[in-house]
Amino acid sequence: MKDVLIIGAGPAGLTASIYAARAGLDAVTLEGESYGGQIINTPDIENYPGIKHISGFEFATDLYEQAKELGAEITFDKVRSIEGSFEEGFRAICEYGGPVTARTVLIATGAKNRPMGIDGEEKFKGKGISYCATCDGAFYKGKTVAVFGGGNTAVEDAIYLAGLCAKVYIIHRRDEFRADRKSVEKLLSLPNVEPVLSYVVSGLNGSDRLSSVGLRSTGGGEAKTLDIDGLFVAIGQVPATDFLGKTVETDPHGYIVAGEDCATSVKGIFAAGDVRTKAVRQLTTAASDGCTAILQIHTLVGLIF
Repeated sequence: MKDVLIIGAGPAGLTASIYAARAGLDAVTLEGESYGGQIINTPDIENYPGIKHISGFEFATDLYEQAKELGAEITFDKVRSIEGSFEEGFRAICEYGGPVTARTVLIATGAKNRPMGIDGEEKFKGKGISYCATCDGAFYKGKTVAVFGGGNTAVEDAIYLAGLCAKVYIIHRRDEFRADRKSVEKLLSLPNVEPVLSYVVSGLNGSDRLSSVGLRSTGGGEAKTLDIDGLFVAIGQVPATDFLGKTVETDPHGYIVAGEDCATSVKGIFAAGDVRTKAVRQLTTAASDGCTAILQIHTLVGLIF
C-alpha cells in the first residue's frame, strides 16, 4: 500500500510529487492525459518567481523531469473512481492498470476552461485565443482584443486588458453583465472599452492567427464581425471531478471543498490546485497547494507508522 496516491500531473500534482519524493513518502502519481495541465498551452510564462521567460510546455517538462530525477513514480493512467477510507486504505480504480491502494489521496486534477465549442477553436489556441488575461495579456500590448463573457472573471479580465491594449471589446450574450455592480461601473468608465451586449461569438477567422470573430445576436439584431488581434474566453471553468461522484464534498460548481490546508471533507483525501475551492487560481498558487498538501499528508501518515 502506498503512502499517498497523487491524481494529476499538472503544476500542483508535480510539485506534490517532488515534495513527496524528498520527504521519503512512498508515492505514486497517476495522470490521465499529459503532464503539465493547462499551463502547457501558454506560449510564454513571465510571472513565475525566479524565471524571466519560459514556455508553458518547457516549464511543465522541466517540472516533470525534476520530479522523475528525484525518484517520483509517475504513471499515465486515468482514475475512474475512489473507494475506501483512511482507516482501511483507499483504492483507486483505473482505466488501464489494476487498482492502486494508498493510505492517503491527493486530488490535483485541475479545472479546464469551458470552451466555446465552435469551429477553429483548437486551431487558434495560443494563436489569438487565450483563456487567461493575466497570463497572456502582455502579448497584446497596444493591440485590439475582445473578451467573451459577462461574469466577474470576464469583467476583471477586460479591466486588466484595458490597461495594456489600445481597444477592448467585451462580448456578452445577455443585455447586461452578471458581474458585481462596482466592477461593471469601473469597466464602463474606461474610455477604450466597448461593450457588445446581446451577442455571442459564432465564428473564428484567420489563417495562421486569429484576425476577426463573427458575432451572432441573441436579441434579434444583425450579425457582426469584429477585427481583433486576440480573443480572451472567460465563460467559466469546469473542474475535473466527474470521477469522484459523491466521494468528497463539492460546491455547486463541482469544485472540491477544501481550505488552505487542502483537506477535504473525508479524512485522508486532500485537494490541491485549481480543482479545489479557492479565490485565486494561478500557477504559483497551484505549486503552493502541492507543497502544502504533502506536508499535511506527511504529518498524517507519520501518525500511523
